[in-house]
This record gives sequence, structure tokens and C-alpha cells, in this order.
Amino acid sequence: MSETVIHPSAVIEDGAQIGQGVQIGAFCHIGPEVVLHDRVTLQSHVVVQGRTEIGEDTLVHSFAVLGGIPQDLKFKGEASRLVIGQRNRIREHVTMNTGTEGGGGITRVGNDGLFMAGCHVAHDCQVGNNVIVVNNAALAGHCIIEDEVIIGGLSGVHQWVRIGRGAIIGAVTMVTNDVIPHGLVQAPRGKLDGLNLVGLKRRGVDRSDITALRAAFQMLAQGEGAFQDRARRLGDETSSDYVREIVEFILGETDRSFLTPG
Repeated sequence: MSETVIHPSAVIEDGAQIGQGVQIGAFCHIGPEVVLHDRVTLQSHVVVQGRTEIGEDTLVHSFAVLGGIPQDLKFKGEASRLVIGQRNRIREHVTMNTGTEGGGGITRVGNDGLFMAGCHVAHDCQVGNNVIVVNNAALAGHCIIEDEVIIGGLSGVHQWVRIGRGAIIGAVTMVTNDVIPHGLVQAPRGKLDGLNLVGLKRRGVDRSDITALRAAFQMLAQGEGAFQDRARRLGDETSSDYVREIVEFILGETDRSFLTPG
């Protein structure tokens, strides 16, 4: 296993837990309740504070600040956490905040994510695996971002919004309501404009499932009754697990309404 290397200018406060093979660059500051697991690499000028845990093989670039207190006036200093998974790539000037009592007390980021320069993950967000957040995009508090989501540059996601697995958000888009799994959202005030067909094909989804998803999208767009009623009928009629995933998402618990097909 590689040797742990800590630059002499770095500040590691008493109580911090540093794993094997960790690399900590010049002028980093590590707080007393931080846990860095094996082979985490912090380039120069990284700040990790609060009750923050960073998983194995994660790389954090210069000037990122992880574990800062929430940007929420309701926060009164209660104990809360930020947990970051394994093999993430966190680029320059990224900020991720700890949770709040009202949101469950934990902000969680999954594995294998790419968080590009300047993006923000707010308090109590729950971010899945293989998520890409492009430069200067921002996730507001309490968002749920499921696996394999891509959020385009300069986009904003409203607090409490859920974005379903495999969805893609175009650049410079404001997302104010829930996005179905595998959805494609674009336009300045985000509109559900179709399916993320490119992503589905890249993941090797069977053609029959893609065809079923196309038909499901059309039914959600043009079927009779309310949006949830159309989803229930889909659930009764489909044999596709991908379509069922959309149905379960729509019928699940939410604090927002949905972006619906135009």
C-alpha cells in the first residue's frame, strides 16, 4: 500500500482520522472531526471541515471546501454530517455542505461521481452513484439526485426536487419540479422535452425497453386524466422494468410537483 504523504504546510487538527496512502498537499486544512479513508488525495489549498467523511480513492482538487456549515438561516449549529463515497473526482472550487436537523442531519454523495469546477451541493442533498455535475451548477437543499444523472453547466436545481435515475439536465436550466427517470430537461425554465436516449443507448439498454419508454412518454404526454392517473395505467399495462421505474417514481412521495411532457 502506498505511503501517506502530508505536506509540511498542511494543518491537520487533533482528532482527524487519516487512512493509509492518503496524499495531502500544501496549505490544506483538515478539521478535528474529519475522516479521510485510504488513498484519498487532496491537492493544495483544500479545506475539509465539520463531521465530514471522504471515501477511498477520491481526488479533491485545489480550493474545494467540503463540510462547511449549511447556507440555511434555520441552521443553529446542530451536529450534522457530510459523507462522500469512493472514487469521486471533485474539481476546483467545489463546495459541499453538511446537513441540517430538519433534513435528517446528513448530506450524502455516492460513489464514482464527477463534480466539475465551481459546482455546489447544498445541505441535506442525497446524491447517487455515477452522477456528473458540470461547472457552476448548483443543487439546493434537500434535493435527491439518483444514480447516473447528468446536470449541465450553470444549471440550478430547486430545493426538495427529485431527479430520477439516468435523467439529463441541459446547460443553463432552472429545474423547479421533479424529473422522471431517464428524462431530458432543457430550456431556461426547465421543460421535460423527451427521454435521455443517448444515455440509454450508451448504457446498453435493450431496444425493446427503449421502445417501451418512448410509448410510455407519449402516454404521459397525451393520455387522459391527471398525470398520476396516466402513470397508474402505465403501471398496470407495462412489462418493462424501466417503465415501472418511472411509474414508481411518479407515485412516490414528493414535496414538489412534476415536470410533465409538453
